[in-house]
Amino acid sequence: MPNIYLLIILEAIAIHLLTHLLIPFNIKLSNHFKIVALPNERRIHKGSIPEAGGLSFALPIILAQATFALFTADKQMGHMLLQLSGVGLLAVLFGLWDDRYESQARYKIVWQIALAAIMYFIGYRVSYLTNPLGQDFVLGWLSFPVTMLWFLVVLNAINLIDGMDGLACGITIIVSLILLIVGIKEQNQLVTAISAFLLAGNLAFLRYNFYPARIFLGETGAMFIALNIAAISTAGSSQFKGITSMTLMIPLSVMAIPLLDVVLAVFRRIKFGNIFKADKAHIHHTMLAFGFSQKTISIIVYIITTLFGLIAIGFSLSSKKLLFSVLLGLLAMMVIVAYIVMRQEQNK
Repeated sequence: MPNIYLLIILEAIAIHLLTHLLIPFNIKLSNHFKIVALPNERRIHKGSIPEAGGLSFALPIILAQATFALFTADKQMGHMLLQLSGVGLLAVLFGLWDDRYESQARYKIVWQIALAAIMYFIGYRVSYLTNPLGQDFVLGWLSFPVTMLWFLVVLNAINLIDGMDGLACGITIIVSLILLIVGIKEQNQLVTAISAFLLAGNLAFLRYNFYPARIFLGETGAMFIALNIAAISTAGSSQFKGITSMTLMIPLSVMAIPLLDVVLAVFRRIKFGNIFKADKAHIHHTMLAFGFSQKTISIIVYIITTLFGLIAIGFSLSSKKLLFSVLLGLLAMMVIVAYIVMRQEQNK
């Protein structure tokens, strides 16, 4: 195994252990500075829960990204990874501010647009769109608006799905694992490193975040996770050696549940006249109202996300892209239909 992959493994182990060590301190810190999630009409938990838990894994990951960038022989990749660690720190600071002061939605969108624009200009771009029938579409000047849209969608998708103990964290673990497999297959060190680091941190955090949660991700964790997942996707389609299959179809597949949830939320909120108004009609809220427990909901969503992930792996390994695109569409349709049926039954 090349030394660079050994370094990825060692840093991933260090992230995992550091996250375990930092979480108890993070809990005390959040309680001390009153960075806590209090019950309200939008939240389902009872009692005061420490927030900004994302600090526990974000800081070790940022450190690992920066140190990895210094050791890699690929200067371009090292430069991009070092820049990602800087933008990741900025995302953590934005998230920490929001967790403490609960910013209004219009301020959050400004932060998200700023992060997306920075990522585009440092080289994390959607350059191609997958065409299951033939060659990929080269975006050209459309790369900027598509990249901006992609980052904004992913940032909000992780944020919206983070409404139940362990849900966003568990999805992140599955998404990171699938993208890690594709990164290793395509021998793309940038994708492999970002995926492995995110996987290691969230595996440690899930122990404290699964129901009943002792600490929440908060905006700090959700924004950092989303930034890195979107970065993995756009790093795959950048001008690095050899990752041709990591166009948007793979991250779209494995991220299907949170992406479907954000699309449904947009249409639902447009219907009621305010796209920024939060509600309790997300996929997990609907399942909860239908009688499922939080643990059951998390496990069901994990299983469905894994199925989407297997389709993504099949898409990357197979020449029959159209078949896997049809499977992806059918599975997504089943999730949407199940959601609509549950919503209708709930409203009766």
